[in-house]
Amino acid sequence: MIALAEQRIERLLSDLIAVEGGYVHDAADRGGETRWGITVATARAYGYTGPMTALPEATARAIYRARYVEAPRFGEVVAIDPEIGAKLVDIGVNMGPAVATTFLQRWLNAFNDTGTRYAELVVDGQVGNKTLDVLRTFLRWRGPMGAAALLKGIHSSQGVRYLDITEGNRSQRRFVFGWITNRVGM
Repeated sequence: MIALAEQRIERLLSDLIAVEGGYVHDAADRGGETRWGITVATARAYGYTGPMTALPEATARAIYRARYVEAPRFGEVVAIDPEIGAKLVDIGVNMGPAVATTFLQRWLNAFNDTGTRYAELVVDGQVGNKTLDVLRTFLRWRGPMGAAALLKGIHSSQGVRYLDITEGNRSQRRFVFGWITNRVGM
């Protein structure tokens, strides 16, 4: 089981690198200078001191793993449901891990029927044991259709978040088409 989850994470990291591409320095991008989707601020926080144009892919992969898989416990979600876990990692990279977790927690609460299937989650943006337990309980209860519905709900929240960003800052409209086509429903 661990080996399979690790294979899924490696594929997920490869997919992220492919979507994010190489070096970008767009003045309108709030993330600033990036390579492989890693911002200069994040690279520096993880000890990279060289020019962003030369950030090695292996360094980007290590940062993705540490910051967006291990720290927020999304690797554990991948082990429970690979598609939901992959979506959380993707949202975490693009919007922050707490935002991704908030989407998950809100939808798990919303899908809790009359509130009797499992304990209500505190929406705190942190994947803890309770969030993982509720996710497992939900998936046992609703099965594959539940996983699909949860993923659709998370996609919906992601799309609304992009719309909110562009309505709040018109300069971000130049990115919304790519966000929707490359990230929502991914």
